[in-house]
Amino acid sequence: MITFYKNTENGLAVLPEPVENCWVNVVDPTPEEQARLVDMGIPLDYILYPLDLDERARTEREDGDLLIIMRIPLFQGKEADIPYITIPLGIILTAKYIVTVCRNNNQIFHDLISGRIRNLSTGKRYRFVLRLLLAVATMYLNYLREITKAVDALEDQLQLSTRNKEVYGLLRYQKSLTYFTTALKSNELMVERLQRSRLFNQYPEDEDLLDDVITENQQAIEMTNITSNILSGMMDAFASIISNNLNTVMKFLASVTIIVNLPAVFASFYGMNVKLPFMSSPWAFWIILAVSMTITFGVGYVFAKRDWM
Repeated sequence: MITFYKNTENGLAVLPEPVENCWVNVVDPTPEEQARLVDMGIPLDYILYPLDLDERARTEREDGDLLIIMRIPLFQGKEADIPYITIPLGIILTAKYIVTVCRNNNQIFHDLISGRIRNLSTGKRYRFVLRLLLAVATMYLNYLREITKAVDALEDQLQLSTRNKEVYGLLRYQKSLTYFTTALKSNELMVERLQRSRLFNQYPEDEDLLDDVITENQQAIEMTNITSNILSGMMDAFASIISNNLNTVMKFLASVTIIVNLPAVFASFYGMNVKLPFMSSPWAFWIILAVSMTITFGVGYVFAKRDWM
């Protein structure tokens, strides 16, 4: 899908055809759409690179066209095997257009189109790219906060759990953090390369924006490392807690089994065809019952005092 946008007084407006200094948003293009982009002067390789889900973050420049590939976060749903992953986003700067290419529609595009990202101008191409890079770094931080909340909710469930379901939930978020760590480090190298190129340092405001991008990206890296370390420690701790909870349940069941079986032991003695005490007494049943109940309650009291139940 190809959509064209350009700034107006009311924000971004959709255009039927591309014009100079417009934003061309490309999501999972068909071969026909790829051919149309090539006719607009956009190199085919620059279109195909971001569609490879394993493409790393990097920059490339050829014949005046600049390609920036960065890894952006994507939320797949809480029930997904990996709730948060990263995918490549390509930003292509040509003489006429700003082109973004991505395999999936994502929250970044939604924020750009809805106007949540302010001071966005398609006429200022480098500043547009910096705003986009800053939005990506901010999105990582937002998703990391959501992961922290989800982990806190699982922590409350784990304290009384004897199952592995909650630990598997932590493992899913651990996988997401692994994706984030790899992507953020490659994004950091890419942004540092842009800083050295001096392309985005022509105006003081652009230079400040680039510094903000670097700061936000470093903050996201640190937050990811901290969250990952905490999560790893929690998984180890809660694996032990689940084992202890299971041992407590087994200890309780074993204690109950012993107590319940004590009257049966006394009753089984008097099922034998031999002479036994009180067998001729009319009070035999009540005597045996009283003795067995006394011993049963005594054992139960001892177990309770020692916290075995």
